[in-house]
Amino acid sequence: MVDYVKVIPCLDTKDGRLVKGVNFVNLRDIADPAEVAEKYCSDGADELVLLDITATVEGRTTLLDVVRRTVERINVPLTVGGGIRNLDNMRDLFDLGVAKCSINTAAVKNPQIIKDAAAEFGSERIAVAIDTRKNSQMPSGFEVVVEGGRTPVGKDAVAWAKQCEDLGAGSILPTSMDADGTQAGYDIPMIRAIASAVSIPVIASGGAGTLDHLVQAVVEGKASAVLVASLFHYGKYTIREAKEYMASKGIKVKL
Repeated sequence: MVDYVKVIPCLDTKDGRLVKGVNFVNLRDIADPAEVAEKYCSDGADELVLLDITATVEGRTTLLDVVRRTVERINVPLTVGGGIRNLDNMRDLFDLGVAKCSINTAAVKNPQIIKDAAAEFGSERIAVAIDTRKNSQMPSGFEVVVEGGRTPVGKDAVAWAKQCEDLGAGSILPTSMDADGTQAGYDIPMIRAIASAVSIPVIASGGAGTLDHLVQAVVEGKASAVLVASLFHYGKYTIREAKEYMASKGIKVKL
């Protein structure tokens, strides 16, 4: 169990630029990710996540130059995802100073990669991102989607999260396709269902629009960390304001 809840800004990148969309589409160019990462560090981010969101769809690996420039300017752990297909891709990222690799589509297509990566690099360095959408046909009510949220795979999201843990994943990063970028709140039932099913950290992602949403993710969703994009990117709140608000609601954060 974590001793405090982490607040983690998320940097979605496309063509080396920081972008933000709604439901994974209508992407807006925001800034240079390395510059923003440096600012978030000084603002009190506990960790950072950088996701190359079109790498998988474009059939390429993560843009290493963007990762390198970002790592050079930060002093907190960085998780990188997008276009990671094998252990060599992970090794390239770890060599640059990345703390964790986040795999998604590759893990769904070949679950063995989780086991191999955990054995090679350690579970704590392997996160599995799970993109979900509501589907009443699934036992949990949530289905796994891959390839940047474009392709449903007929897998139950909660069952898949449990399988990922069994294979050696160190953390789960579930993102609701339905909520992503809407700023209408995290998909609390989905996050709670996954967090209740596994014993590894679950990082709530997709939909934060108010400080209360962050509190809900922890209190109701049982998340051990919150991933935040729009709320910080558009200057609605600072990381410190978010942490102070969470602390005022009885959540242990690192101020």
